[in-house]
Amino acid sequence: MSKKISYPGTFFTFEGPEGSGKSTQIELLAEELLGMGHEVVVTREPGGTAIGEEIRHLLIHSAAGKGMTPETELLLFGAARAQLVRELILPSLEKGCVVICDRFLDSTTVYQGAARSIATDPVSFINQFAVGPVTPDLTFILDVPHEESMRRVKRRATDIPDRMEEENSEFYKKVRDGYLLLAGSMPERFHVVDGTRPLEINQEEILKTALENL
Repeated sequence: MSKKISYPGTFFTFEGPEGSGKSTQIELLAEELLGMGHEVVVTREPGGTAIGEEIRHLLIHSAAGKGMTPETELLLFGAARAQLVRELILPSLEKGCVVICDRFLDSTTVYQGAARSIATDPVSFINQFAVGPVTPDLTFILDVPHEESMRRVKRRATDIPDRMEEENSEFYKKVRDGYLLLAGSMPERFHVVDGTRPLEINQEEILKTALENL
């Protein structure tokens, strides 16, 4: 396992099930921090680089991904993450930026580990190999019941739903339970936010917590 290194920047990640409101809160936090004079870099997983976006298409949107095995999915997420860390995240942190990432290694722990039932050891090894010395300073989990998550996904669904949006209720339940278990095991890094509350209340809480960790 790579040893976590210190860098002048700050690394925030956002996690949560589909439809939890992550993307909206990321946008709001980035705007607030930019307005305060911080240099902010916003990225996403999978994606964030040219290579990562190609992998994202294969993982989420490509018809070729329909028959993808959980093991292949795990390795592809790891590959996209390894590129993102080394091409964008680590250089930005070394320059002193605030980096905000929509999903990171915890998504793999939950989606491929807990929900896809891949054994803990390979998930942990691939995660650590991909991220190297980079660990989030703080991770926000937008928590919503799995039934609400599914309702929100159906409301926003496009004509061609992505692979994650097509999953069933049991999968969504495992995802939510996995995130809460993870947060409980590392309370010093995770901050759980009730995703069913009004947007403005969560925006205020997230900003306050982020500023406390800058």
